[in-house]
Amino acid sequence: MTPDLQTDDLRPDYEDDRNFATTLARGLSVLRAFRAGDDGLTNAQIAERTGLPKSTVSRLTFTLGCLGYLTQPQRNDRYRPGPTLLAMGHVAAASLAFLDPAQDMMQALADQTGTLVLFAVRDRDKVALMRTWRPQRAASIWLEVGHRLPIGSSSSGLALLGASTRDEFAALLAEGPEAPLDGTPLADLRMQARNQLIAQGFAVVPQGLRYSTNISAVSVPFRSARLAGPVAFSCGALDDVLPADRIQAQVGPMLRDTVARLQRLVGTDGIPAWSGSPND
Repeated sequence: MTPDLQTDDLRPDYEDDRNFATTLARGLSVLRAFRAGDDGLTNAQIAERTGLPKSTVSRLTFTLGCLGYLTQPQRNDRYRPGPTLLAMGHVAAASLAFLDPAQDMMQALADQTGTLVLFAVRDRDKVALMRTWRPQRAASIWLEVGHRLPIGSSSSGLALLGASTRDEFAALLAEGPEAPLDGTPLADLRMQARNQLIAQGFAVVPQGLRYSTNISAVSVPFRSARLAGPVAFSCGALDDVLPADRIQAQVGPMLRDTVARLQRLVGTDGIPAWSGSPND
């Protein structure tokens, strides 16, 4: 156990900082409410997803619409992402340039394993899916881009925990993520994940702790000089397609080796994302 990583000084309450702009944070939470499969959102739906009062949401969506971050084709119609937000997305995508060479590698991995391959990043207290690759000649599970997974009960979250530095872990704790299903402290789970990565190069959540009881997954963290923290690549499928013994013998090692090749390709000499000390 690492109690020094659970103390109050590592859980800064930035919302009490005088430099924290609450109105801006609320506006950004409105933008984060949108998901890839949405056909627009009403103010009431945004209020439900963000927990903000509907009157506050109405003011924020009006302002965001005036600035081009949201668009509302007709009065009283649903809001949708606007041209300014889309332009910012293209700028942000430059930070994920490594996904271009990853495209063929991850698609080949999906085809060879018959699993859904995922790319995920930490989104505050959750893990958000940013890209997926489906096997071309096999049925697979489907999770849409933007889907958010719990940190402590998903393999993607476990991989990010195991690869996190002291400061990165402190930033995660500040977001107040949910504890794992069995109540294990996240600091302990972080070290368990790190031990998995050191021993086998990939992370797996035990079946009893998974957020989805019928889906198996394995994940490997990845680092890019353009990003502030680790991200994760994963393979997932129904239990009968991806049983534990197949993860250990085939799919886990294949994912690990594919991510290592990508790591070398982007100029990090294949150094694992978890190579530093957890107290760095």
